Amino acid sequence: MRNIWLIARREYHHYFISPIAYAVAFAILLILGIIFYANIVGAMLQQIAPGMEIVFGPLVSLLIFTTPAITMRSIAEENKMGTLELLLTAPVRDWEIILGKWLGGFLFLGTVLLATWLYPIVLNQLVSPGIEQGVLVSGYLGIVMMSAAIIAIGVATSSLFGNQIAAFFATEGILLLLWVIGAPSQAMGMMGGSLLRYLDMSEHFYPTFYRGIVEVQDIIYFLSLTFLALFIGKISIEVRRWR
Repeated sequence: MRNIWLIARREYHHYFISPIAYAVAFAILLILGIIFYANIVGAMLQQIAPGMEIVFGPLVSLLIFTTPAITMRSIAEENKMGTLELLLTAPVRDWEIILGKWLGGFLFLGTVLLATWLYPIVLNQLVSPGIEQGVLVSGYLGIVMMSAAIIAIGVATSSLFGNQIAAFFATEGILLLLWVIGAPSQAMGMMGGSLLRYLDMSEHFYPTFYRGIVEVQDIIYFLSLTFLALFIGKISIEVRRWR
């Protein structure tokens, strides 16, 4: 555990000196703030009480498109600069490297998510008698679990490349595929549609967490996706060690 924490702390601190990480955090908070303000103004003009969907919907979309920029350098940069070989010769196990990189990225993204609590706090003051707390808790629980899976996918993909840009686009492609993979089966009633819908990440957020419902199968899905991605990353590191 000590090695994992040391790697995670190093990664976490590195994000705070990285212009890309700052740009991603700024973009998430700024765009979410603009959308939040526009929705609040629109709801007031129509005399409709806004709910947490004006925060969760845009936030999830922003995470899908921006998180690969956070994870793209995690291992790809180390591989490109040759520091990965030095790390592999240190008394640290392959799974500790992957877990440490994942934990560092997850903690940084968690910090960004913590900053987004400003919006529900403001919304709670504007809506009488306040926003529904169950939806608030379940929504953020779903977003945190989704973030864990997204970061794991990003780290695993980064371990397969020696170029950050390639890692970024590969991660983005995987995330978009997982986000829409169930849509064709719903539209056309394809065979095996239930399997595709199960693999669809959005199917495990919008019908449940987004509406204030917590289902065990959705928790298992995100945990399984996280563990699978981290396992792939561990195998990738192990292959590089024995080259």
